[in-house]
Amino acid sequence: MAIPSFFRTQKPKPFNYVPRYYDEQKEQLDERIRDIEREMGVKDGKTYRPTIRKGHMSNYFRRKQRKKQQQSNIRLIVIIVILCLISYYLFFY
Repeated sequence: MAIPSFFRTQKPKPFNYVPRYYDEQKEQLDERIRDIEREMGVKDGKTYRPTIRKGHMSNYFRRKQRKKQQQSNIRLIVIIVILCLISYYLFFY
């Protein structure tokens, strides 16, 4: 464990930066190859299957609104039950 000193300053820590070579043409070629494989349906020996289904987004907002409505209804029922229990306790005890 080092003892701190007021008169001695710390040495700067070395910075190890290793520059990398960037080949823009190779990156573009790799991107084109990936696009072509995706269009042809070949990706690592597996066929390409899109993750977005037809009509998936068209029902999204309806489902979201319906879910909010169901949560609101459940919350309302819970509040009514709690109020009924409180009123029963106040009037009959």
